[in-house]
This record gives sequence, C-alpha cells and structure tokens, in this order.
Amino acid sequence: MYYTETPEGIILNVKAQPRSSRAGIDGLFGDAVKVRIRCAPVDGKANKELIETLADAFGIPKGAVVFKGGETSKTKRLLLRGVSASALAAVLGS
Repeated sequence: MYYTETPEGIILNVKAQPRSSRAGIDGLFGDAVKVRIRCAPVDGKANKELIETLADAFGIPKGAVVFKGGETSKTKRLLLRGVSASALAAVLGS
C-alpha cells in the first residue's frame, strides 16, 4: 500500500525522481507515488521542491507536508496533514 491513513492525515510513500525536465506527480510506482522534481539532490533543494510540489498538488500549505523518513533516500515517507484518502484518490486520478 502506498499510503497509510492517520488521524492527522495521510502518510504517503514517495519515489522522488530528481533532475526531471518538469515537476509533478507522475502516478503510482510500485508501492509509492512517483514525483518528478527539477532540482538535483544537493543541499536539500530537491526535498524543498518535493514539499512545494506536493503542497501545490493537494492544495495545502507547505508546512502541512512533513518528512517521516527517507530524507536522504529516493524513497521517502511524508505526512500530508489534513489530506483524506478521497482527496488522495482525486489527485492521483484513481
């Protein structure tokens, strides 16, 4: 399962693809959501862009996207505060 529901929101498994030509959610990739980001993974810039991309996609503030694990890995776990499973399905188009 690529997400876990919690009382705070959704914990989402994310597969980050840095150095992409465009930023955005690219659908499911195994047990994670693939997110393309333009920045290289240097000095936390890719993580910052990942937070901005997810916040924009779900219409939540950047502060509502919190790392729960994998900050230095391509596979990450992020808490999206205030996001429901139905909102996740709407964004992913499933």
